[in-house]
Amino acid sequence: MSKIGKTPIAVPDKVKVTLTGRRVAVEGAKGKLAMELPAHTTAVLAEGKLLVSRDGDNAKARAMHGLCRALINNMVRGVHTGFEKRLEIQGVGFKAAVQGKIVNLQVGYSHPINHAIPDQIKVTVDQNTKIHIEGPDKQVVGQLAAELRAYYPPEPYKGKGVRYVGEIVERKKGKREQ
Repeated sequence: MSKIGKTPIAVPDKVKVTLTGRRVAVEGAKGKLAMELPAHTTAVLAEGKLLVSRDGDNAKARAMHGLCRALINNMVRGVHTGFEKRLEIQGVGFKAAVQGKIVNLQVGYSHPINHAIPDQIKVTVDQNTKIHIEGPDKQVVGQLAAELRAYYPPEPYKGKGVRYVGEIVERKKGKREQ
């Protein structure tokens, strides 16, 4: 039995879970999420707890058991408390702004970079250099943060670029400092 898969998922009072066939829908204060259960797994809601089980002991069923439980747990946590990522921009003249459903980055290129914001995701910018991404879907929040960072990842010589808050960039010595 999977260590992760056999752990029940506690469903908070303000979160509504609906099981219809192979579909799991979760609704809470931060939004709505839904997913189809993968093959070999089933979910049962009992006494405020959600239990995920598998229908066999082959490798595929064992793999899907823990994965399915983790995904549903992330959905419940996401609609209840939400997920967030923070980015910071370092570099002279580098800045960001939110214009409607678009993040506008100016990071040293000859043109501004416009990136669309997915549904249910909220992006705010403080002091033109601090980007705060939050939403109910852990995968979408992380993916948006990774895509924004990928436009200009931090470079090791001057440290310029878009980085996660708290990320440590190992600085290299230049040619002259040897």
